[in-house]
Amino acid sequence: MPFEPIEPRRLFRRIAEQIAAMIARGDLPRGNRLPAERELAQRLNVSRPSVREALIALEIAGLVEVRGGSGVYVRAGAPQPSAPPSDAPGPFDVLEARLVVEPECAARAARADAPSRAAVAEAFGRMAAARRAGRPEEETDRDFHLAIAEAAANTALARMVGELWRGQTAPLASRLTDLAVSPERRRDNLAEHAAIATAIVAGDAAAARAAMRRHLTAVRRARLAGLEGA
Repeated sequence: MPFEPIEPRRLFRRIAEQIAAMIARGDLPRGNRLPAERELAQRLNVSRPSVREALIALEIAGLVEVRGGSGVYVRAGAPQPSAPPSDAPGPFDVLEARLVVEPECAARAARADAPSRAAVAEAFGRMAAARRAGRPEEETDRDFHLAIAEAAANTALARMVGELWRGQTAPLASRLTDLAVSPERRRDNLAEHAAIATAIVAGDAAAARAAMRRHLTAVRRARLAGLEGA
């Protein structure tokens, strides 16, 4: 099959686009099994996590189906393939941007006035309450980060964080989050948020920045681990 090496830019999109084009041309017939992940990674000259991210994107698009213990197959009734928007950021692009923006928002929030810092503490309290009640934490997690961005007292930063969180809820990002979730990760996630909130309430900008960076780095690590185990 005429697979072509992939350049290291937006890898998962370019991998997905190439496979979708091969499905459209009939190089990968509908109903047939795709080459094994390891083989795809070698032939495309990319990492296996990048291949898995692309396959998840194709699965969400309805082009392939994953059959446990058997492999990945081109769906017999798959829609006509179409390339994803080239300007749409991928989940790891969004996380990298958050790593640039949100630690500084946390530091600025720690230097904010007492009512702004109290709003961050209240947002964390709602997140902790959701955990105790066994409710999903995604909404309160987002609200906590948005409260920090608001406390940073810069409308441009607050808008940027809001846009980045909209990227977090895209189908591919949501699927990667699902793969990364475990009871241990949920416990660690709450503890990481507690450390951020504590530093902000204490007015410790350096600790708030470091805590936010540790949290987002852990989120990225968990997502990569989720891809490895998908």
